[in-house]
Amino acid sequence: MTEVKKVLLLLKNMVYESTSPQETLKFAKYYRSKGLKVLVILWGPMGVLLAKREKTRGSPKYDASVQECIDMGVEFRCCQLASDMIGLKKEELIPGIEFICSKDVAELFLTYTEENQLIINF
Repeated sequence: MTEVKKVLLLLKNMVYESTSPQETLKFAKYYRSKGLKVLVILWGPMGVLLAKREKTRGSPKYDASVQECIDMGVEFRCCQLASDMIGLKKEELIPGIEFICSKDVAELFLTYTEENQLIINF
C-alpha cells in the first residue's frame, strides 16, 4: 500500500455563491497541516479568478486565505489558457501564484495517478 505524501487539489468552479473556493482552501490547509505536499491548480475561466489579487466582487474575501495557505507552504498554479481567455495578467495574480500550461497539468494527472497520490476536484 502506497502512503499518501502529495495532494493535488483542482478548483474549476469559482462561483461566488459556491462553497468550492472555501472548501479548496480548507482542504489545502488541512492536508498541509498533516505534513503533506499540497498543490492547488486553479483552472477554467472561473477557477482562475481565485488567483486574482484584490477581487472586488464576492464575499468572503479570499486573498487573505490564499496568502495564509501560501505561507503554510501550499503551492498554487493558475492555468495560463484560462487566464488568457479572461484577460488575467501575471501582474494581477496574488504574489506566490505562478502560471501553468495545460500540458503540465496533464502531466501532473499522470504523475499523481502513477504514484497513487490523492487528486481532488472541486
